[in-house]
Amino acid sequence: MLDPNLLDILVCPVSKAPLIYDEKQGELKCKASGLAYPVRDGIPVMLEEQARTMTDAEISKL
Repeated sequence: MLDPNLLDILVCPVSKAPLIYDEKQGELKCKASGLAYPVRDGIPVMLEEQARTMTDAEISKL
C-alpha cells in the first residue's frame, strides 16, 4: 500500500505524466510512456532502467 499523498506528487521520470498504482501487480504505471515502475517493500523504484515496458493491451486498459 502506498501513501495517497505520495501518489499525488509522483510522476513518471520519463514523460512527467501522472502514475496509476496497480496494487495487485505492485507497480506504478504510466500511460504516456508505457512504463511500469516496481514498488518494492512499499517503496517506488522510479528508475527508467528498472521499469518494464507494458504491452499495448496493458496500456489501453489504463
